[in-house]
Amino acid sequence: MLSLRLIEILHYLYVALLHEGRLHSEKIKKRFLFFTHLHYLCTHIIIRCMIDTSAFQGKTAVYYTLGCKLNFSETSTFGKMLQEMGVRTAEKGEQADICLINTCSVTEVADHKCRQAIHRMVRQNPGAFVVVTGCYAQLEPERVAGIEGVDLVLGSNEKAYLIQYLSDRFSNPNDNLNPNDNLNPNDNLNPNDNVNDDDNHNHKVKRGVYKVEKTKDIKSFAPSCSRGNRTRYFLKVQDGCDYFCTYCTIPYARGFSRNPTIASLVEQAQQAAAEGGKEIVLTGVNIGDFGKTTGESFTDLVKALDKVEGVSRYRISSIEPDLLTDELISYCAESRAFMPHFHIPLQSGSDEVLRLMHRRYDKALFAHKIELIKALMPDAFIGVDVMVGCRGETPECFEECYDFLMGLDVTQLHVFPYSERPGTAALRIPYVVSEKDKKERSHRLLELSDEKTQAFYARHIGQEAEVLFEKAPRGKAMHGFTRNYIRVELPPTEAKPEYDNQLISVSLGEFNFDKSALKVHVNGNDNANDNVNDNDNDNHNDNLNANPNLKPET
Repeated sequence: MLSLRLIEILHYLYVALLHEGRLHSEKIKKRFLFFTHLHYLCTHIIIRCMIDTSAFQGKTAVYYTLGCKLNFSETSTFGKMLQEMGVRTAEKGEQADICLINTCSVTEVADHKCRQAIHRMVRQNPGAFVVVTGCYAQLEPERVAGIEGVDLVLGSNEKAYLIQYLSDRFSNPNDNLNPNDNLNPNDNLNPNDNVNDDDNHNHKVKRGVYKVEKTKDIKSFAPSCSRGNRTRYFLKVQDGCDYFCTYCTIPYARGFSRNPTIASLVEQAQQAAAEGGKEIVLTGVNIGDFGKTTGESFTDLVKALDKVEGVSRYRISSIEPDLLTDELISYCAESRAFMPHFHIPLQSGSDEVLRLMHRRYDKALFAHKIELIKALMPDAFIGVDVMVGCRGETPECFEECYDFLMGLDVTQLHVFPYSERPGTAALRIPYVVSEKDKKERSHRLLELSDEKTQAFYARHIGQEAEVLFEKAPRGKAMHGFTRNYIRVELPPTEAKPEYDNQLISVSLGEFNFDKSALKVHVNGNDNANDNVNDNDNDNHNDNLNANPNLKPET
């Protein structure tokens, strides 16, 4: 373990020098980049090889994910790792030996949903070893550990060592959980030592134990590239955030911005392609900030991934407008595999509110990005996050926001009401919006969103498009998405199991009954069948994909 510790020290030394701007030599940069990649390989491959898998044999697990695509990606990766250790995903209604709940804390409602999910999982799986991780676990570890039936709470830094901790626990089932247990394989604390570990917040509360580092000490990066029970793969390219917007707790829950090397991410994309993956979604907390750890850039990453053979489609899950460079937009317009699909958080169309939020752009910059995307990719789907009712949003500010959005050529609005979060700077803003006004403003923006989405879909009726279809229950309609993210519906009479995870040419028809998709017909069924590779379908027969509990809530 000494050599592993040395590699880790060199890795963090590189990060410190990089932030100080002291790495001027390209030769030195390449050497430190090598150690960063080696650190990734050692901590996440060698350690796993050292774990005794016999303790996992015959055990079952269930998973529950709340929140974002990044959470889903991490949960599905944990599930895949446990499966490789010999753990079977429990069938629906079957009591499991392990329960893993990955939590969200973006709003007060999300916190409530997390507590409900934990109680439900404990009730449905009596006697199971219950592990809770994610943002809510990081922010409220003592409260989560106090929930009856919870055994272990892991913060954002510690979840990277979940498998090792479970291995230690199952290898010594008669040992009681010790609040001084060390979860980091690079440390050598004695669990029986009387350690005062207030800095790491290690405590025993009722039955559960929690291990949570302070925000400044969250340094681990848990790699994740998995599809779970879905068709698309989700590749985690970045974690953490340095922005500290006044309304947000995510930087406290996820830590500062950090990322792996481009080389390691290319390897994961290549593995996904080898497993039959056609589409990969790039996920993270603030993915445009990629490169702070390694001295690389997000555009460099996009260009490298675009060269991976076998991956037909990439999507960028969400990117800040100030980090969505003109160079990146131009590259995506000419890219082989990056789709004409962007999701850009605006939060408010009022410059005054953006200032109160401590956002790093104004309306003019945002409008420029939209105009450039549409100039280069006229059919691009553009989704926009909008927060309503935040402190300081006067009626005049909201109307300014509404008018700005109405004039933007965007496709869909993801609207959510502002939620008071303890400890955030927004609480110092005096103007408070009533719940009634929040609901009214949300309703108006959702109506505007529906108008824009339906108009965008309608413009494509009668056209031909390439669709990646997703698995559907037998006898049900199949769904999928075009390159520019139009959701389509194939009637049960035309749906075939072999269409799953296949890129097929279709004709776009009218809206379905609830206007959530366009009805389609396959162009030349015989040709479509000829393009189906039966070997690809074998990749969907693993137990993880059959798990009904592995699904995110948004």
